[in-house]
Amino acid sequence: MKAKLLVITIILFSVTSLSAQQTKGITGHNNWMDNWTNFKPATTVYKEANQILTGIIDKDLKLTKNNTYKLIGTVYVTNKAVLTIEPGTVIRGDKESCGTLIITKGCKLIAEGTAAEPIVFTSNNSNLMRKPGDWGGIILLGDAPINKVGGVNFLDFNLDPAVSYYGGQDPNSNSGILKYVRIEYSGHKINALKELNGLSLGGVGRGTKFEFIQISFSNDDSFESYGGDVNFSNLISYRATDDDFDFTQGVQCTISNSIAIRNPYSSDISGSRCFEIDSYDKIENADVTKKLTKITATNMTLTNTEDNNQGLVREAVYVKEKSYFNISNSIIDGFSSCVLLENKIGTLPANLAKINIQGIQVNRCGGIVLSESSSYNPELNTWYNSETFSLDITKLSDTELFIQSDIKNSPDFRTKNTNPIVSLK
Repeated sequence: MKAKLLVITIILFSVTSLSAQQTKGITGHNNWMDNWTNFKPATTVYKEANQILTGIIDKDLKLTKNNTYKLIGTVYVTNKAVLTIEPGTVIRGDKESCGTLIITKGCKLIAEGTAAEPIVFTSNNSNLMRKPGDWGGIILLGDAPINKVGGVNFLDFNLDPAVSYYGGQDPNSNSGILKYVRIEYSGHKINALKELNGLSLGGVGRGTKFEFIQISFSNDDSFESYGGDVNFSNLISYRATDDDFDFTQGVQCTISNSIAIRNPYSSDISGSRCFEIDSYDKIENADVTKKLTKITATNMTLTNTEDNNQGLVREAVYVKEKSYFNISNSIIDGFSSCVLLENKIGTLPANLAKINIQGIQVNRCGGIVLSESSSYNPELNTWYNSETFSLDITKLSDTELFIQSDIKNSPDFRTKNTNPIVSLK
């Protein structure tokens, strides 16, 4: 009898393990997008601002939910000050002055909302008049390593150079916490070629907490990391004009249980993707003795919500040379290909070993891994079609794939329940 029980226990354990291994895309016992997210922010009526947030904050300050704040101009938190924001607080960015919040090196932003009372950064324009780029965005600058020559750099956002530098020697540095936070309609255009991002991180360390953050209708990238060492979980990027997640300057990043929801009509001509990954802008600006960019992504859902025959649907991921990208247990749905490689990468095994896609469901995509140089594609197809990568190629509609893919009706992008044993090969 004991032997039989042991066998049954082993079988049940094996089934449970297989089931866990087969979970792809964002996960959760419940829909973690409920309550705190907003996929129709243009129609939301926020209270008019009754407080002004402007200038330099050089001592600890707390923003409270009984007030609504108007963010005017470039606001710097300096002198090791801590800016704390109470759950339920709304901060509205001014368009004319490009309202932008900058947490300088050594300071902290404590923005810890709740599912019932998220913290909201949004446009100061009235409902139905809001557009991407209505205000600047949020910038955190830290003391974690970057791979620029000299180990310190400045963001090209027309900022005060005396306080806008980032980079250092502490990968564990702490710039605060962002949890249950929404950032809407950011990305103000600085000049003809440059816009701000929703959330820009320069040299931010892993002591900083980022989870349950939704960035919607950013006029440039939603999340961009310039060096540093960061951990992300439960992030949502919705209808970014440029990239959803952009990484450069040797950033070391783990990102899990997060989703990019793209729409081809929200993309710009530069080539907009869910992930854009590089280690430097120019090799002469990089310190090659420092770490290269390395991204480890698990349980991601990258989905394109609209079919398009005008060439606006791009690749889900773009990887440049000397960068590492690992993605596993994820869903890539509705793109021209899963990954596009810069033509400098080529097909040498040593280079391809840096780009690992494992246990991915490739749904409604035109290819798996392609190169900017089409002459490499036959070898790439051979390499990534190997059983080693455990890829599932499907052509399901979004209604077949996701529990609720209609953005207008409380979306739930977890996959519909399936029996993992049936799908085993």
